[in-house]
Amino acid sequence: MNHRFDRPTQGGFTLIEMLVSLALFALLGAAGVFVLAQSLDAREVVDARVARLGELQRARALLRADLAQAAVRRTRREDGATERNAFNAQPAGASGPLLSFVRRGWSNPDGAPRASLQQVEYRISEGRLERRTRPLLDGAPASAPLVLLRDVREVRTFFYDYAQWSDGWGGGAERLPAAVALEMDVAQFGRIRQVFLLPGGRQ
Repeated sequence: MNHRFDRPTQGGFTLIEMLVSLALFALLGAAGVFVLAQSLDAREVVDARVARLGELQRARALLRADLAQAAVRRTRREDGATERNAFNAQPAGASGPLLSFVRRGWSNPDGAPRASLQQVEYRISEGRLERRTRPLLDGAPASAPLVLLRDVREVRTFFYDYAQWSDGWGGGAERLPAAVALEMDVAQFGRIRQVFLLPGGRQ
């Protein structure tokens, strides 16, 4: 009696199946890389936006704190001449600062022999909103600028006095405006108008 033994069929992938599998894996890998790259780009955009918003909020907080403590006090310039006004303002683009005034409440945690008053000024320089201070009220040079906001394309100031708004400040040795409005055209945000109240101004 003759017995026939069949050779068992060996399982496996053909060359075409391997190529199709590799192609699918390559497509999945490319899609994953694309999604990851898009996520990283979106994260960078969000981080930049958040940082920009923080910059704007810090600038507003400093302006609000300074203007809310403005004091009626004239100062002397570096040449010794006394300022005519207790609160000075210039249009954007002029040679002088945008705003210049004395504020109260200058923190002195070390008990240094100095006044609690501080002169501050805000300028627009090459598209940057800058804040400067002076270590002494009279005759001292301004400190290095602190950049508060970048990419400022246009600035206008308005002053509330005698129950109306105007785009110029008449000044006065013993006067402050009741409020200051700062209108800025800022990159990424467009036109922003912020209003700040001052103490002791005429309504």
